[in-house]
Amino acid sequence: MNAIFLKELNSFLSSLIGYIVIAVFLLINGLFLWVFPLDFNILDYGYASLDSLFVLAPFVFLFLIPAISMRSFSEERRTGTIELLMTKPLTEFQLIGGKYLASIVLLLFTLIPTLFYYYTVHQLGFPAGNMDVGGTWGSYLGLLFLGSAFAAIGIFISSLTNSQIVAFIVSVFLCGFMYFGFDFIYEFRFLGSFDLFVKSIGINEHYISMSRGVIDTRDVLYFISFILIFLLMTKISLERRKW
Repeated sequence: MNAIFLKELNSFLSSLIGYIVIAVFLLINGLFLWVFPLDFNILDYGYASLDSLFVLAPFVFLFLIPAISMRSFSEERRTGTIELLMTKPLTEFQLIGGKYLASIVLLLFTLIPTLFYYYTVHQLGFPAGNMDVGGTWGSYLGLLFLGSAFAAIGIFISSLTNSQIVAFIVSVFLCGFMYFGFDFIYEFRFLGSFDLFVKSIGINEHYISMSRGVIDTRDVLYFISFILIFLLMTKISLERRKW
């Protein structure tokens, strides 16, 4: 698995893909948080908070994470190297795990520079440090889980097609649906006593919960289960090639 992980990570960092993803994430968030005179602008808040980052970042991730994961298996299928990989002394989970962990590391690389935002807002507080530190770190953890969930979806979709474009489009749609689609269904209130259950299936409900700064084990278990389910479906998708 280590060899696959290093191969994928080197592939990201030796091409423009990894750097473009990081640059786009920082550029979009930087412009909305510090430059554009919109509701998201931190300097116009009047109080020290990074809430805008955690509202904007999921929508940026909706496109960037599928862009990272779309080539995971699609490119292998297109070039035929997937057959070679399947003959290696690797289990499906080792192969999937290596590619998935590489995506998570690149996700971390996009989040680490935003700690400069945290430091800046922390210093802007009056007095310095007058901000919701617990809520901020909870939001960071939630954002990491959110990106990890999107990556699991992207890798699964990538295993179904040899077209990176198709993998990207379908992944964006499915990530978007899993993020706020269930909230949209909940708003119709036509399922009666099942409405709250349907809302709890969506990612956004658990992401918001973690953003409050209280790490509930139910939210953590939700994200871990969500990720494992999609990785398991990826394994099944790869095993179908042997049938």
